[in-house]
Amino acid sequence: MRHFKQILFFNQIRITDIDKVGGKNASLGEMFSQLSPMGIKVPDGFALTANAYRLFCKENNIEDELNDLFLSLDLKTNSNLSKIGQKAREIILSKSLPVTIKNEILEAYQCLSEQNDFKNLSVAVRSSATAEDLPSASFAGRMESFLNITGEEQLLDAIIHCYASLFTDRAIKYRHDMGFSKMDIAISVGIQQMVRSDKAASGVAFTIDPDSGFKNTIIINSCWGLGENIVQGTVTPDEWMVFKPTLYNKDYNPILKKQCGRKEFTMIYTKNSIASSAENTISNKPTLKEKQNQFSLNDSEVIQLSQCCDSIEKYYNKPMDIEWAKDGLNNQLYIVQARPETIHSKLKKQVQEIYKLKEKGKLITKGIALGDKITSGKARILHHPKEGNQLLEGEILVTDLTNPDWDPIMKKSAAIITNKGGRTSHAAIVARELGTIAVVGTGNATKNIKNGQQITVCCAEGKEGKVYDGQLDWVITEQDFSLLSMPNTDPMLIISDPERAFELSAYPNQGVGLMRMEFVISNTIKIHPLAFCEPDTITNKTVAAKIKKTIGNYTDGKSYFIDKLAEAVSHVAAAFYPKEVIVRMSDFKSNEYANLIGGKYFEPHEENPMIGFRGASRYYSKYYQKGFALECEAMKKVRNEMGLLNVKLMIPFCRTIEEAKKVISEMAKNGLIQGENDLEVYVMIEIPSNVLLADEFADIFDGFSIGSNDLTQLTLGLDRDSELVSYLFNEENSAVKTLIKKTIQAAKRNKIKVGLCGQAPSDIPEFTQFLVEEGIDSISFNPDAIIKGIKNILVAEKLKV
Repeated sequence: MRHFKQILFFNQIRITDIDKVGGKNASLGEMFSQLSPMGIKVPDGFALTANAYRLFCKENNIEDELNDLFLSLDLKTNSNLSKIGQKAREIILSKSLPVTIKNEILEAYQCLSEQNDFKNLSVAVRSSATAEDLPSASFAGRMESFLNITGEEQLLDAIIHCYASLFTDRAIKYRHDMGFSKMDIAISVGIQQMVRSDKAASGVAFTIDPDSGFKNTIIINSCWGLGENIVQGTVTPDEWMVFKPTLYNKDYNPILKKQCGRKEFTMIYTKNSIASSAENTISNKPTLKEKQNQFSLNDSEVIQLSQCCDSIEKYYNKPMDIEWAKDGLNNQLYIVQARPETIHSKLKKQVQEIYKLKEKGKLITKGIALGDKITSGKARILHHPKEGNQLLEGEILVTDLTNPDWDPIMKKSAAIITNKGGRTSHAAIVARELGTIAVVGTGNATKNIKNGQQITVCCAEGKEGKVYDGQLDWVITEQDFSLLSMPNTDPMLIISDPERAFELSAYPNQGVGLMRMEFVISNTIKIHPLAFCEPDTITNKTVAAKIKKTIGNYTDGKSYFIDKLAEAVSHVAAAFYPKEVIVRMSDFKSNEYANLIGGKYFEPHEENPMIGFRGASRYYSKYYQKGFALECEAMKKVRNEMGLLNVKLMIPFCRTIEEAKKVISEMAKNGLIQGENDLEVYVMIEIPSNVLLADEFADIFDGFSIGSNDLTQLTLGLDRDSELVSYLFNEENSAVKTLIKKTIQAAKRNKIKVGLCGQAPSDIPEFTQFLVEEGIDSISFNPDAIIKGIKNILVAEKLKV
């Protein structure tokens, strides 16, 4: 291969060549030259250097023209940004490439085509700025790329258009915001072999959870056809969550969670792609219904792709944002781009602000939540960036979808709501960069929300963002982790919402003392377990149809229940891995079970469900055995298939020794054998009989968890929800404290662990002092109380000494 003056092939480029070829091309060259030998497939190509752009500007005397033009740019209000930007692009597009540069491009293109046995190879032509993807300035997405470029004329046209894209409105604005002058950034152009993902799938991947910054997971988004649909937010993609610690263990499945997206459109190459213009080489077609309901990758491909992403992260030694594509002709997976993840790669804050709604209003729409805050304001429905002047500072932008042209507008908005898009869409990425909350992929925001309507946007309730009518009240509490040391007594978390697990794992903790399974059943699954086991019992056609719609592509409702419950538990177990996560088997009361879809067909009416058919008594009963079997199958999947052996199980409301033995036997029948694979089974201490027979319970179970709320209620013989007697509810009552003390002593005698779950240790320092003095092993707190709880423990331990 002859030496070119203005062109470098990928095998000649390293990451240190940003000044020559820009961030994007430097990354591609580094990957091609260094990662290809490791088995990671990167399409070959070459880069037209930034020096070629400077030569283009010099020979065409462009710099003087542009400097004169930008003198009239209104930098305060951007009132003439569009006019100036359009004129700048017209200046670029009116010029021609110098003959020497043109000849080098065409010769390099011929070499690349011949290497791939094509006369005119289809290529992607990508802009790559010399300041691109720096930690403090990401130009990615602010300049143009052109796909499926074929032939010399199209290629030369695409390169000129890439040069012009250095002066799109959004690029001009971003350059000014980041402190760069108008002409101190040059542009390189990458020409890369096109992967035939139009006949397969493509997408993006993050080697860190892009919302929480959790480092032990890889998030993959995928759609049919070209991946531009994901970046643009045109489709709701498939999504997989993959667990790094078990990624290379062939005994376990590292896929924690997968969700089939709607994938509404498929971007493909146009048949007539030999036109002279670089534009209109692709088209976007509605996806066939059957393909919308299919995953665009199979599990083995997801794992293979995850391993590639993990290798890339290890090579660069930082979290990465990766573009990938599957070639439909050879079924191979390719990495087409990788750049540092620019949001959560920064140092994590040591002060957490926790937002919580004080009231609930009428739900207007919901979608994927970005951020963890709440805001309120007037909705402003916009259909095009040109309408951006209608959005006032602090209003909430509501639109169909966004692209980089929306960036200056989005900076003014208090929140962003879109009909389309997923967690890696443009709106989501910009919201993270700006620290603005967003609800994307609602499907109906512009229809359900009225222009000028006062709304409240809540992204503080997990991965689902909700939009409410009116201005609701909320409260913000601050938790400062910076100066907090860990006590000897283990502080653990109580978790109800698995979607917050990655975020909560960053709080100071020693694991999860209580994960409530029933929250998953009521909020994610929503259907009574027995409705999956005995579907013929559901005689109401409307209810039966609702169940069928909920399970979607699943042909078997049991599999749906098992998968969804396993996914939720694995999410929490992975978040806190390898710390222990104690999962309590379902503890609904009969009236709560009856409220589930189909529940009334299976639940008895009880006058006092609080002390009725709940907890352990359900598990071996002929009325619920089948439902308990599904719970066990899900826990088997988490532990035995996913390898999350940090999960321990806990039995609630176990009244007698005989009942305890029946439950352990029932679990064994369903494949959960105590001691096998280090399985530990705990019991809740919440009934006086548990304490009176604590030594016998200790012979059966591996640990105790004191449920102080129920234990107080049943010791004092009162209903804590009754306004007439609630004033008598007091965990510090001497009778309650005596039972707690005896429980701790029994655990110590029998050399098993003992913890406590309840509100009192965070609210009452004296109660914490009592627990610490008695030698309790752990105390579990709700997330909003853990900092206060830890401080109480530290004071108590100091006083104890």
